[in-house]
Amino acid sequence: MTTLVLIAKEPLPGKAKTRLHPPLTLEQAASLAAAAIDDTLLAMHSLPATRRILLFEGNRLPARSESYDVTGQTTGTLDLRLGAIFDECDEPMLLIGMDTPQLTSDDLAPAFGGWPLDENADVDAWYGPASDGGFWALGMREPRGDLIRGVEMSQDDTGAAQLARLDEAGLKVGTLPTLTDVDTIDSAREVAALAPHTLFARTLQQFERVTP
Repeated sequence: MTTLVLIAKEPLPGKAKTRLHPPLTLEQAASLAAAAIDDTLLAMHSLPATRRILLFEGNRLPARSESYDVTGQTTGTLDLRLGAIFDECDEPMLLIGMDTPQLTSDDLAPAFGGWPLDENADVDAWYGPASDGGFWALGMREPRGDLIRGVEMSQDDTGAAQLARLDEAGLKVGTLPTLTDVDTIDSAREVAALAPHTLFARTLQQFERVTP
């Protein structure tokens, strides 16, 4: 049993992927964010989750999210919002973000190999490191929001701080592949080159052909 959670926000111009502007326009940056969400949902589609949750900020839901239970994000900093959804889940869960459109189901497969519920389980938590020092995925066999709250997000040591929390709690942590988050135009180009088949890559290629 595993609940799969995607945290995302509505890709509105001026609100999503603003660090891609310039060279992209704010409208193009928002469209690229929408493509990233679409690719992520596609990668998640074949995973054997027992429940799917879209932790969403916004009004217009993304395509491919029809099978997801939608819940709004709480107010406050990202650590508080993540902590809240971990507290709400009473079965093993894995949360991922919307910034890694190169994600494949194989990247997530280790976390769906079974979560033994006895005290001798091999893995208590799953951690997906991002190349910028953060993380793109976080899972716990017994979800606890207190292991996230207080971790400063969007820092180059966020991942190390989160891992330290898990280690201090005595959890056995399994590691997923390191992926690049899309934050800047350089990281967007890197991700597009790694996954040229994605809607994200095709959208970026189209924009860069027409953007001076």
